[in-house]
Amino acid sequence: MNTRKRRMLILSLDAVGSRDIERARNLPGFSRFFEGASRCMSVNSVYPSITYPAHTTIVTGRTPCHHGVIDNTKIQPGRKSPDWYWQRKYIRGTTLYDEAMAQGMTTAALLWPVTARSKITYNVPEIFANRPWTNQILTSLWNGTPMYQFRLNQRFRHLRDGIRQPELDNFTQASLIDTLKKYQPDLTLVHFTDTDTQKHDYGNTSEEGWAAMVRHSRRLEEIQDTLEALGLAEDTIFVLLGDHSQQDVKQIICLNELFFEKGWMTVKCGKIKQWQVYAKSCDGSAYIYVKEQRLKRPLYALLKKLREEKRWGIKALYTGKHAAKMGADAACAFMLEAEDGFFFRDDVAQAAGTGGGQIFDGPVYVRPTRPGEHKGCHGYRPEKSGYQTFFAMKGPGVRKNQVISQMTLADEGPTLAALLGLDLGETDGKVIDAFLEKE
Repeated sequence: MNTRKRRMLILSLDAVGSRDIERARNLPGFSRFFEGASRCMSVNSVYPSITYPAHTTIVTGRTPCHHGVIDNTKIQPGRKSPDWYWQRKYIRGTTLYDEAMAQGMTTAALLWPVTARSKITYNVPEIFANRPWTNQILTSLWNGTPMYQFRLNQRFRHLRDGIRQPELDNFTQASLIDTLKKYQPDLTLVHFTDTDTQKHDYGNTSEEGWAAMVRHSRRLEEIQDTLEALGLAEDTIFVLLGDHSQQDVKQIICLNELFFEKGWMTVKCGKIKQWQVYAKSCDGSAYIYVKEQRLKRPLYALLKKLREEKRWGIKALYTGKHAAKMGADAACAFMLEAEDGFFFRDDVAQAAGTGGGQIFDGPVYVRPTRPGEHKGCHGYRPEKSGYQTFFAMKGPGVRKNQVISQMTLADEGPTLAALLGLDLGETDGKVIDAFLEKE
């Protein structure tokens, strides 16, 4: 395949599902992009279907249990704000941008997850200051490309207001346009989170979530105008994709409350100090980790009982071996899937003296969401009905208007690599040949 002069621009629209795209295709920016684009409108995400494992799968073609980014955040029960899997070092194996750079291509990444401390040419990593002795500016500069970030902040910091949306995506958009004009990278990765934020705050089908899609349409129009003005449109493979969808939630499951009551963890001043059994939330699913093997049998019996009692909001119980087969962390003892309308939390509010309403006499195990808490969540099984995301692309080497009915997030990396003449090695996904022009 002749890949000379090809560039690739990948835009990830966090939490944008297939239903969102079907509705948005009449908006000017989306309508213009989808003209001639090949696509799949039913893409299964990874398990757990959350942002960092998903984005790592997109650039590796491997599932979380193989690439190593098995969650958004690390297992740090004693920390109020756990660290995320921000750095490239957490990814096992190669990535699309690593292989691109090995072939002499220039790369850029704007808030693409798990790229901090990578060798990406122009990098604004997604990371925040998580220690009291540092600040956001120093943290970003240390983990990305210093002078590149310094220049962007000098020009566009007035657009940004921390991580609030839509200001953050407005900053990302301005930085992208500037990067395309000044540097014209061979491979550019961009992560927009406007829709994800609005859905978390207001719900999956909220007016605020739709307003974010309208803003994305305007961003798409500007990007396409810029590519054409720069004479890059004909040479750029333009990729638009989602990482997962969301669902509305009304109830929170607090399993660590129960484990605390069982004596399987100790808590001081509201912080977990020691634990033998720990529930690690992935929103719509949860890992259950066990330090003492003797507890696995009574724990399994307890979890099985909870699943059978519908009021707990637990839809499914998987062993660690089964979880690994689905692509999740093989080190977990068990994995739980929440019913529709439910999601998991890590904290032990009752032990901290902040418990609220309850369904049993005693600690709070399941409770309604409160003002300011999530109204929309992800993390569920990717095969859930109506929970799929999308993948679309157009440009050199891509056949026009090809539509396939089903694919997985792991298929995207190998397909994108093939278009650039790159090889990701052993992957869990496959090249979607129907999208590629024949030699």
